[in-house]
Amino acid sequence: MSAEVLLGVAGGVASYKSAALCSKLVQTGYGVTVICTESAKSFVGAATFEALSGRKVCSRIFDASFPLGPHIELARKADLMVIAPATANIIGRIANGIADDLLSTTVLSFTGRRLFAPSMNVEMWNKPAVARNVSQMVEDGWDLVGPDAGWQSCRESGTGRMSDPEEIFARIQDVLSP
Repeated sequence: MSAEVLLGVAGGVASYKSAALCSKLVQTGYGVTVICTESAKSFVGAATFEALSGRKVCSRIFDASFPLGPHIELARKADLMVIAPATANIIGRIANGIADDLLSTTVLSFTGRRLFAPSMNVEMWNKPAVARNVSQMVEDGWDLVGPDAGWQSCRESGTGRMSDPEEIFARIQDVLSP
């Protein structure tokens, strides 16, 4: 049986890279369930992730199709949780234990391996608050991938770009290998 991956997609322009990551995971044999924040759906629609994963995209904290609650059932089913892109917003909420949507409540329910791939504007990445929050997540046991430096959608160049899907995929394989 292949490993189960929860792919959390937060609202950032790098969400398009998450679609490529989802596709690569599924093609390799992983089971992938996508949790999108409401803002993520403004960048890449649920239909894209549903077509790529072959599964319903989850985004509602209250969903009758999960009798125990989606955050509980999704967390118990997965071997690995990946958040890509991990925006400054979701990083801050996770680092501080805030659970106010399906992605953040699932994070608090999940007990397995966790990986995050930050993605944000260079100015945001360089803020002390973001550095503190990233450090807290790493201290709490999250594996960090990236971010990379380069051209950003804000028309600036610098650190904050989400790592390429191939790099995140390679890290996922490392984490899930026996």
